[in-house]
Amino acid sequence: MFTGIVTEIGRVREVEREADRLSFTIEAPYDDLAEGDSIAVGGACLTVVERAATWFKVEAIVTTRSRTWFGELKVGDEVNLERALKVGDRLGGHFVQGHVDAVGKVRGVREQADALLLDVSVPDEIAELTVSHGSIAIDGVSLTVNEIPDPNVVQVALIPYTLQHTTLGKLQPGDPVHLEGDMIGKFVRQLLRDRGEVSTGGAVK
Repeated sequence: MFTGIVTEIGRVREVEREADRLSFTIEAPYDDLAEGDSIAVGGACLTVVERAATWFKVEAIVTTRSRTWFGELKVGDEVNLERALKVGDRLGGHFVQGHVDAVGKVRGVREQADALLLDVSVPDEIAELTVSHGSIAIDGVSLTVNEIPDPNVVQVALIPYTLQHTTLGKLQPGDPVHLEGDMIGKFVRQLLRDRGEVSTGGAVK
């Protein structure tokens, strides 16, 4: 479990690709990671399989690769990192499972006063969970939905602190991003489906 509050920005130092395997090594200043620990990399919960004082290694299995942009990772890329939530920690963002639901695409970036507005195209499965002023995780960052300009577009406003301490400030139109829909919305949707009050596509009957 995570909160969507990024604690470090890591840098990819090595990528290993094989026909049925993808692993990558990330430079990060965590000196207390242990093998087997869970860590959110760009919003995806992965397991540390190797570690040293200044780096750790993770693997992305086939199901993870099918839902993420990890296949495009290259040496030098930066990724948002978050350690797993400890019991008793403050919940500064919202409940984030680290289960990427889909890959969205940046549709527009523009400055407005003291914020950067980011428009992201989202698939139906995310759109039906998203409400204005609700929560969404983008590349592992807990964000508040600023506006829904179109049914399949979500707009978020990035404050200067977020721009300085995450990778979101470097996004450009066309860039892929990891999306995780609101966890509470998922349970509500499933409950309504089980009761026959909402169709598979998300429409209320």
